[in-house]
Amino acid sequence: MPSNFHAIRSVLATALAPHEADRHAGAILRAASGRPIEQVLEDVARVMADPAIEQDNDALAGLARRLLELRHRESIVVRDEPLGYSVFGEQGIEPGARRQMDDAMRLGPVVAGALMPDAHQGYALPIGGVIAVEDALIPYAVGVDIGCRMHLSVFHQPAEQFDALREGLRRAILHGTHFGQQTRSSPLDHPLLDDPRFRETEKFMRTSGLRERCALQFGSSGGGNHFVEFGELHVTHPDAGIPSGRWMALLSHSGSRALGHRIATAFTAVAKRLTPLPTGLEDFAWLPLGTEEGRAYLAAMELAGDFSAANHRVIHETVIAAAGLDVALSVSNHHNYAWREKFEGRDVYVHRKGATPASRGALGVIPGSMATPGFLVRGLSGVGSLESASHGAGRRMSRREAERNITSADRDLQLASARVELLGGGIDEAPGAYKDIHSVMAAQTGLVEVLAEFHPRIVRMAGRTELDPEEGN
Repeated sequence: MPSNFHAIRSVLATALAPHEADRHAGAILRAASGRPIEQVLEDVARVMADPAIEQDNDALAGLARRLLELRHRESIVVRDEPLGYSVFGEQGIEPGARRQMDDAMRLGPVVAGALMPDAHQGYALPIGGVIAVEDALIPYAVGVDIGCRMHLSVFHQPAEQFDALREGLRRAILHGTHFGQQTRSSPLDHPLLDDPRFRETEKFMRTSGLRERCALQFGSSGGGNHFVEFGELHVTHPDAGIPSGRWMALLSHSGSRALGHRIATAFTAVAKRLTPLPTGLEDFAWLPLGTEEGRAYLAAMELAGDFSAANHRVIHETVIAAAGLDVALSVSNHHNYAWREKFEGRDVYVHRKGATPASRGALGVIPGSMATPGFLVRGLSGVGSLESASHGAGRRMSRREAERNITSADRDLQLASARVELLGGGIDEAPGAYKDIHSVMAAQTGLVEVLAEFHPRIVRMAGRTELDPEEGN
């Protein structure tokens, strides 16, 4: 038996460190179950020649994974200088966002990039950053709130009825959704919760409770800049999908809640182990698509995106039923995601962190702030944009800066001027914390065309209100 161990170990030692060769040799020998050593050595040689081939026992599969990790590490490339990339609305973009984008463009798998006019500094890839990545996925370049989404419902009821219906709209939006840490009092039975990807993701992450948490978070919007708001859609373009005029509408913005956050955190830790990068670039660690880890993250990301979409439908169905309105048109688009697309004939995954897909003809919604208009747009596939556009106005102040520099009186004056009733919301989300949405839109006239303007009237965000102190937190 010792000679068999040493025979296996001597083969493994050509590729592994001594302690790893010992560990894998022991595992392979234990799994051999009395098979002739010649056959076992043939299996080991086969795995070492091509570790990408699927293995039929855990010991060989573990060896294959480790060999793939080592080969991947040998292939890690970080450029000395960043690739060039397009910048839209450059004058309004802070230096920190440019530095982060430059860092992203040094990564070996990144083949192209673009920076949108709402860009501002975040973590790893800046908000408003777009990169095309070949053969890999970068969890933190997708973002923590995976599949964060805008969803617009436009109603047959004209905007002239708004004031007459205001009290019912206000009640529907207060009681039809939840914000902050608040969840449902009982789980929602939704078809998505039967998706096998929940269990597969839990198994890979070695965790539990993802499905159960989602069942409680259906219909909720979290905190930060997420909102549900009634407003008026002013339609002027004949291709808006609804006749010209002013219509009542409901707009929501939120993502995948705890599911997306846990996926992003867990898989970033895995990526950092697989792809150790130089100091300052660690958060850009990537997962090769050809690995089990890369495939698992792709499935988990898509699951989080599907949950976000389903959650918005629950929010809209609940609020709309309570308000007694009739839907004429729905438009939905998301960001914080990686889409499989073509770039110069190559298959890539385009990571849009806080950026809206804007291929030719694609419809989307770009919001402003709680007191400024948003826009229903159609994509133009603008040159150099990787078929993208901004996902909103973008912050010009951090949350702490806003709390130091904006008063409640300042915010309330802007809200009154825009005829907006705010239910919840903090100073960190005041209109003055955001860039001028009109300047942002002017910087991307070649990326999207405007079909209609959405003007908020009743805005619901996280935070207590005098109207209903039990809502939010």
